[in-house]
Amino acid sequence: MSRTLLASLFLLAFAALSGCATNPVTGGQDFVLMTQDQEIATGRQYHQQLLQQHPTYEDPRLQAYVSRIGDELARNSHRSELVFHFTVLDSQDVNAFALPGGYVYITRGIMAYMNSEAELAGVLGHEIGHVTARHGVRQQSAATVTGILGAVISARAGSQAAGDLSNMLGTALIRGYGREHELEADRLGAEYLARVGYDPQEMLGVVGILKDQEEFEKQRAAEEGREPRIYHGVFATHPANDARLQEVVRAADRFKGSATRSAGRDTYLGMIDGMVWGPGEKQGVLRGRDFYHRDLGITLRFPQDWRVENQPDRLLTLPRDGSAMLQLTVEPLNERLTARQLLESKFKTNSLREGRALNIPGMDGYTALATLNTPFGQRATRTAVIVHDKNVYLFLAASKADGVRPQQDTLFLATIEGFRSLRADEATLAESRRIHVITAKAGDTFARLARDTDLNQHAEEILRLLNGMYPDGEPTPGQRIKIIK
Repeated sequence: MSRTLLASLFLLAFAALSGCATNPVTGGQDFVLMTQDQEIATGRQYHQQLLQQHPTYEDPRLQAYVSRIGDELARNSHRSELVFHFTVLDSQDVNAFALPGGYVYITRGIMAYMNSEAELAGVLGHEIGHVTARHGVRQQSAATVTGILGAVISARAGSQAAGDLSNMLGTALIRGYGREHELEADRLGAEYLARVGYDPQEMLGVVGILKDQEEFEKQRAAEEGREPRIYHGVFATHPANDARLQEVVRAADRFKGSATRSAGRDTYLGMIDGMVWGPGEKQGVLRGRDFYHRDLGITLRFPQDWRVENQPDRLLTLPRDGSAMLQLTVEPLNERLTARQLLESKFKTNSLREGRALNIPGMDGYTALATLNTPFGQRATRTAVIVHDKNVYLFLAASKADGVRPQQDTLFLATIEGFRSLRADEATLAESRRIHVITAKAGDTFARLARDTDLNQHAEEILRLLNGMYPDGEPTPGQRIKIIK
C-alpha cells in the first residue's frame, strides 16, 4: 500500500474513532465531526449569510409570536440548553428549515397554509427536531468522510471515473437519510407538541395540509412546464395512508398531560390577518399579465398566456411550450453612459447588429441583436438596455428555434417598448395581495369568494388549500376563513 493510501486510511480511522458523540435524542452513539460549540458557531455564521440573501418579514408582532411558540417547544426539547432563534422570512415559498446550532426559519408562504397555533407549532417542532437529532451535523460529517474516501479512491485509481463513483456514493449516502430523518423529525415534533400541551395528532393535520399543497403545486408546475416548488419534507403519501407516520405520531401520546390546550385557531388567524400573500411590493406584483414594482416605480406588460417567474435576481417569462424566453434584470447605474454605450460595453461593439434607439417616453433605451449563449444554446438574441432613475434594465430574449423569428421578435420588442414609469393612479396596483380573515355568511362558497379575487388562475383551489378544505370542502356560516385581496 502506498504511503498516501495508508495516511488517508489512518485519517479515516482517526475520524471514526474521535468523531463519536452521544445523540441527544436517542442516547446512542453518532458519528459527528463537530462539537456543540462548533455547531453553534457554524449556525451563527450561516445565519448572517442567509439573512443577506433572504430578508425577514417586517412584522415585529408576528416575529415575536413565532418566537414565543418556538421557544416554548425548544425549552421542552432534548436540547433545552440551546438558545434557539426563530425567524420569519419574507418569502412566498412554502418552506421551513433549520441550521445547526438552533437557527430555525419559517416563511410567510408556509404560514399562509396553517390554520391554528398548534399547526404552526407542528412545523416549528419538526424543524426543532432536525436540530435536536443533529441531522445537519450528521450529514455534514458523513459528507466530509465521503470526500476523504473519494480522494483516496481517486488517488489510488488515478482516474476521474473513480472520483465520480465516490461522489455518487456520497450523494446516495446523504440522500438516504432523507425519509428517515424527516420521519424522526415528525416524531419529535409530535412529542414536543404533546409536552407543551397540544394534541400530537395535530402533526398529522400539518402533514396533510402540506401534502395537499404539494400535490397541487406539482399539478401547476406540470401545467406551466417548470419544477415544482415544494416543502423539503419527504411526503411519500397522504398521512391518512402513511402507517409509519401514524405510528410515530401516536407514540407521542404518552407525553400528553392530563389536559390538552386549545389548538388556538382564532389566535393564529388573528395574527396572520393582513399578512402579505404571494410576491411582496419589494419583489413586484403580477396582476394578470401586467407587472408592477412599487419601489422601482416601473411597470410592463408580458405577452398573453406566457407564464412569469419572479425570481430573486430576475424576471423570466416564457410561453407554455417553452419555445422562447424573455428575461429582465436590473442593476444600479454607476457611470454616466447612454443606453447604447451600456449595451455595447456589455456585449462588445462588433457583436451587435441592427441596433436602434427605443422610443420610451422619459427614458433612454437602445436595442440590438447579438449572438449569445442562452438556455437553448447559442442563439440570435434580442437585447435591450433601458436607463431609468439611476437603474439599468437589461432585456434578453431568444427562441428555441435557431434564429429570431420575425413574429416572435415583434412580440419581444412590443414587451420591451411597453416598459414605462408607474403612474400615480397605479400605485394601489403595485401593492401586494394580503390575507384577510372574514366570517363566512350563508350562501358563501369558495367559487363565489374566488370571483372577488384577482388571482390569475386556480383561485378556488387556492382558497380551499389556504383554509384546509382541499379538494372540495366549503365554508359553513359563522366560520372564520381566509380570503385573498
